[in-house]
Amino acid sequence: MKIVDLRSDTVTQPTPEMREAMAKAKVGDDVYGEDPTVNQLQEKAAEMLGKEAGIFLPSGTMGNLISVLAHCGRGDEIILGSKAHIFLYEAGGISALGGVHSHQIPNLDDGTLPLAEIEDAIRGNDEHEPPTKLIALENTQNRCGGTVLPMDYVKKVGDLAKERGLAFHLDGARIFNAAAALALSAKKLASPFDSVTFCLSKGLSAPVGSVLCGSNEFIAKAHRLRKQLGGGMRQAGILAAAGVVALDTMVERLGEDHARARRLAEGLARVPGLVLDEGTPYTNMIFMRLAEHVEYPTRKIVEDLHKMHGIRVGIAASRSFRLVVHYWIDDEGVERTVAAFKELLG
Repeated sequence: MKIVDLRSDTVTQPTPEMREAMAKAKVGDDVYGEDPTVNQLQEKAAEMLGKEAGIFLPSGTMGNLISVLAHCGRGDEIILGSKAHIFLYEAGGISALGGVHSHQIPNLDDGTLPLAEIEDAIRGNDEHEPPTKLIALENTQNRCGGTVLPMDYVKKVGDLAKERGLAFHLDGARIFNAAAALALSAKKLASPFDSVTFCLSKGLSAPVGSVLCGSNEFIAKAHRLRKQLGGGMRQAGILAAAGVVALDTMVERLGEDHARARRLAEGLARVPGLVLDEGTPYTNMIFMRLAEHVEYPTRKIVEDLHKMHGIRVGIAASRSFRLVVHYWIDDEGVERTVAAFKELLG
């Protein structure tokens, strides 16, 4: 039975074109800066995001950590959302490894942080307080349903950061999904930020890696930090080759995933016992919950979907699910998923 895996877009596998490029990749020692394919990927990524330079990294978590460490010293403070990936899912790295304090502002349902609350959170020079050095946003905002931050909002936050002398970082793991949803370029979305990281291994379907982009000076710092964190890779062009193909072939087709997510949501909305979150899907993610009358345990539903129907979905909370559409989910997978939920809950 073919598995329809909707747990995340991190489960994507490389396309045949990526596998061929990996097999034929020209390589060198990237720690020496001598891997031509890594250099090609970094230059291409920086150009697409409108930044001076980029650095290839094993993961988006490392990209965010390096960004915070490059912008902040020990005892400094970052302002970010209470539902930010950096805060929720990166093992407390900014505090454990960087000694950086975090000030979390509750995300609104649309993923934004109220501008007035950001401004109120900025600390001055009081010796009793950690000095604010960085504001970080996430786009798309994963735990708010894959919502997209409006460009005018991002610009206002960026203007505030500049006015107060703060650095501005974007966790843009899915920035190309945001760009597709807004019909804007990733370069436009990244323009207010000093640093941006994005993932190659989610909707872009490459097997491994992220790219962090910023100024030449910032990326020079990032290289040292990558080495300190053990992220310096050698003949990494074999991995970077898939990333080059991803940027060439996957960015423009992300709208197809969004369209399939909408069709999947429309089908699931008609399943008795399922209640979709308002507005879902904003991009490629569907969030939904069980109706109050449903006694079927969430975890048992997930197990039965997999065992009986070959459908894999994620658990978002005790009675909630997250489904993520990506390159490897086709129309037949959408139909099978709706049918499977109907059989179990109908």
